[in-house]
Amino acid sequence: MPTDPDTGYDPSLGRKFVFVTGGVMSGLGKGITAASTGRLLANAGFDVTAVKVDPYLNVDAGTMNPYEHGEVYVLKDGGEVDLDLGNYERFLGTDMTFDHNVTTGKTYQHVIERERAGDYLGKTVQIIPHVTDEIKRRIREAAEGSDVCLVEIGGTVGDIESMPFLEALRQFAHEEDDEDILFTHVTLVPYSKNGEQKTKPTQHSVKELRSIGLQPDILVGRCEDRLDPATKEKIALFCDVPTDAVFSNPDVEDIYHVPLMVEDEGLDEYVMERLGLADEALPKSERSTEWRELVTRDRDRDIDVALVGKYALEDAYMSIHEALKHAGIHTETEVNVLWVDADETSAEHEERLASADAVVVPGGFGSRGTDGKIEAVRYARENDVPFLGLCLGFQMAVVEHARNVLGLAGAHSAEIDPDTPHPVIDLLPDQYETEDMGGTMRLGAHETDIEPDTLAARVYDADACTERHRHRYEVNPEYIEELEADGLTFSGRADNRMEILERPNHPFFFGTQAHPEFRSRPDRASPPFVSLVEAALESTDTTERNADVRL
Repeated sequence: MPTDPDTGYDPSLGRKFVFVTGGVMSGLGKGITAASTGRLLANAGFDVTAVKVDPYLNVDAGTMNPYEHGEVYVLKDGGEVDLDLGNYERFLGTDMTFDHNVTTGKTYQHVIERERAGDYLGKTVQIIPHVTDEIKRRIREAAEGSDVCLVEIGGTVGDIESMPFLEALRQFAHEEDDEDILFTHVTLVPYSKNGEQKTKPTQHSVKELRSIGLQPDILVGRCEDRLDPATKEKIALFCDVPTDAVFSNPDVEDIYHVPLMVEDEGLDEYVMERLGLADEALPKSERSTEWRELVTRDRDRDIDVALVGKYALEDAYMSIHEALKHAGIHTETEVNVLWVDADETSAEHEERLASADAVVVPGGFGSRGTDGKIEAVRYARENDVPFLGLCLGFQMAVVEHARNVLGLAGAHSAEIDPDTPHPVIDLLPDQYETEDMGGTMRLGAHETDIEPDTLAARVYDADACTERHRHRYEVNPEYIEELEADGLTFSGRADNRMEILERPNHPFFFGTQAHPEFRSRPDRASPPFVSLVEAALESTDTTERNADVRL
């Protein structure tokens, strides 16, 4: 099929596609299922990429509330995307781009811009073919150069927002040979009160999918336990798929064990067989086992890390949780995350923080919870507790130093208090004329120069580092000399911007304007997080040794 001159759609891009849809309810784990499948295909020697389709009207996730949608994940190129892209990067070990996230807002914006420019030559612009061709174009271009592209469709089948995307998938099926496309549907298999695995939700979900012209090739049942053989047979019978195309994805303690679970189920082998890739795959004896070895590694020590934030929701700080987990894998340590609500009073803060071996103050926006974050920084500084401040956490460490060490009463960030007498944190110069909120911050990967013979130099074992950013405010240059006068050092800089701070006379006090959690992987743990865990272990060992001496 040639390129459509009206829509610019080229159906020849891409090689093999696996589409992953979900039914019954959201949050079932479509992304983890897809990412786990991709991990196994990569282990078998294939070049795998992924696309996340988000049917919301937002152009990107940058303006969305973490309470509603989880964290905003930042890509290397500055794209602000859904947190599932973070899972794909962590599981596949590759860097995604903004093109790997397709939203309704992004799609419609492009179609409307082309219509306004007259690119459609006066034709009536419609959902079919203009919007659906734009959807297919974006998916195919993101897939170009890969062996297999996994495409996750956000939401659930039946959502009105998803209809143009599902119609695009239906068209995909007509454009591809049977062995080049695969539809995987993830559904809920709940238990009844008498302990029976119920298949009716899956049946209704597949019926909904088939009503719009899509027949799943694979069904993945999310259940507390593995699906019983009788359950698989019943699903196969009523959903018109072979019994060996029905797979279990039971609950596991750690999401990094999901690839091991679906590998035991044989999902990867079935996918390769259906896509005609089995003969191209590496022999099982030659496939990478690094993932299994990493995620099953013994962890014979444990520490407690206090995460001081304002969103009482793990998804809001998913990458931080994962980065701490990666540091735990690297150091063979079980890292337990203790939630500390930054909205609570300082008295409650100290009581909770007292049981932690380390403190992390994450990023965020707005004034809520900032007083609690400042108190957490103060606690870590005064009590020699290992501390890691990320983005806003870095900025609040500057504010805490200005107030409580330098005595600059009322010092604050101009973002939080525009009338502060000492705006030690102020708006980036290039942000003064900014009106639109979406996609206008300092975003993506930026390099930082590191001063030699500093904690930062030891953390990164280099004279420079590259981390991802997401901020509008920075350390006010007018206060830098004063801030460094008494116990605080800016050891990382990007031109005239302060990027890393530390306290030389503290066991471990490290703040960064960046978000190093976004680059952390199970096999490549983030250096600041590894150093935090190592400092906590050293602090814990020292405390125990001192206790033994006293006894």
